[in-house]
Amino acid sequence: MFDGLRFAFGTLSVLRVRVSRWDRPTAGRAMLCAPLVGLVLGLLAAALGTGLLELGGGPLLASVGAVAALAALTRGLHLDGLADVADGLGSNKPPAAALTIMKASDIGPFGVLVLLLVMLAQIASLERAFDHGAGAGALGVVLAATVGRAALLRGCLVGVPPARPDGLGAAVAGTVRTGYALLTVVALLAVLGAAGWETGSTRGLLGVLLATACGLAAATLLLERCVRRFGGITGDVLGAMVEASATAAVVAWALFASP
Repeated sequence: MFDGLRFAFGTLSVLRVRVSRWDRPTAGRAMLCAPLVGLVLGLLAAALGTGLLELGGGPLLASVGAVAALAALTRGLHLDGLADVADGLGSNKPPAAALTIMKASDIGPFGVLVLLLVMLAQIASLERAFDHGAGAGALGVVLAATVGRAALLRGCLVGVPPARPDGLGAAVAGTVRTGYALLTVVALLAVLGAAGWETGSTRGLLGVLLATACGLAAATLLLERCVRRFGGITGDVLGAMVEASATAAVVAWALFASP
């Protein structure tokens, strides 16, 4: 499990971790650890956002700082995947041609537009959360980071095929068993639910549950669309699922949990 943990942090963050095993069983354990990576990154980003708020920067600057921190802590990995998937889906080309577009290093108009809208949605939602207090804002950041990475469990379940025979998608596709994924989500809900209760009692707890459900539902819808369109998952698809899940979760949190 420690090999999986190192794989998860080494792949999903900029934190310096020595990764010694790259086989599929280790990749599966790494995906189970992905929400923990999100929790750590979310706490770091929430600390920055809360610090800016306490220093008098205001809710908007706090939310921008938190979103920027999450992007920096992953080198924009998931945002890059989101832009590539948007270009692939928007191209209206056959699967092979669409995958070639996604693999290109440049970003097309669909990618730029989706990136802009997603980041604006995240910043606006976190601004609303921070406007109601440092606790609500910090929990919104942590929710976005952890629920976003929990989407990787859905993308890597047994039965989900890779779109290519190589790459990150092929390495992790079908490596997560449903039972283990459910146990991980239950543990995640216990941690986040406790934080939601401390933040806003029953309303906070329900807000966490709703945010998690919305995040995973958004990721599932995107996954089903990509599997139909591309024939399976790629690393870009997984990255796009992270951002879709994070955005849906933080929007739901801002709309429901903030009084």
